[in-house]
Amino acid sequence: MNVLKVLMAGFLFFAVTSPAWAVSDLLKEARDNFKPLPDKPVFKADNPGTAAKLKLGKALYFETRLSKSNVFSCNSCHNLAGGGVDNNAFSTGHKWNVGGRNAPTVWNASLHIAQFWDGRAKDVEAQAQGPVLADVEMAATKDIVLKRLGSIPEYVVMFRKAFPGIDSLTYKNMADAIGAFERTLLTPSRFDSFLKGDESALTAHEKTGLKIFMDKGCAACHEGVAVGGGMYAKFGVVNKPAFLKDEGRFGVTKQEDDKNVFKVPSLRNIEFTYPYFNDGSVWNLSEAVKIMGWTQLGEKLSAKEIGDIVAFLNSMTGKLPEITLPKLPASTPLTPKPDRS
Repeated sequence: MNVLKVLMAGFLFFAVTSPAWAVSDLLKEARDNFKPLPDKPVFKADNPGTAAKLKLGKALYFETRLSKSNVFSCNSCHNLAGGGVDNNAFSTGHKWNVGGRNAPTVWNASLHIAQFWDGRAKDVEAQAQGPVLADVEMAATKDIVLKRLGSIPEYVVMFRKAFPGIDSLTYKNMADAIGAFERTLLTPSRFDSFLKGDESALTAHEKTGLKIFMDKGCAACHEGVAVGGGMYAKFGVVNKPAFLKDEGRFGVTKQEDDKNVFKVPSLRNIEFTYPYFNDGSVWNLSEAVKIMGWTQLGEKLSAKEIGDIVAFLNSMTGKLPEITLPKLPASTPLTPKPDRS
């Protein structure tokens, strides 16, 4: 028995210390650059995700009555049935106008340092205030929104439950409810399983792509928990793309150094968030990778390198949470008719 105990102890020591059981160098390097998605939503301290608030935010996300014409909702441009986008170069809004930038995905967007391509909104709560009032999007006014919601008894009750207090139905509270709901839109992928230690979660092809992605320098900007969204960068660091007309963050800061600077987009679910770039000018992911190699790194990536990188990027296609369409509160006969002017 004593001999058996010694042998077992030796085996356990070998199992713990042997390189055969150690974390691979690839995983170590990946962990230096990326972080897995959080296991649960991260809410703001001043906007906790209560059940009542999430129920309200979900309803408002799909609510077309927030738009002047009663036609458009958040989901119109950020479709939760797909990549959290509308897969158009530019989204269609009020009077069928189109904007000047591609709609970013809402999936995992709450983990970014800011919202919009130019970072003009500090978080998803602030972002939710913008499109409702934008002329080329939902084209409403705060007065229209509050009068409509206030004329629907069920919404009045929902706001009181979500924001207990005397003044519960406010424009800010509307946006805060939508933002809280958007913080639940997380899509864990096989890449997250890999980062957590399951090295079998990625194929050999995907691991090759990951290694190239890091070695070439892509991870210098596309890093962190969202594999992007954590910093601003100039589009065209080495070679300016011929199609780039947008001056990016310069429009917000008026700083010369911010010309052609954009928030780095997240690469999570990139397989389904086409078309790519701020102007939605590229529909093919391989072509987008090729362009990025040349514009940002000065690298003419080979077809094999591009294929390997794309394979890795596709490993970040996540599992979409189950989201059923909410039953929206019914309008009363006193609810103002939509203004289609």
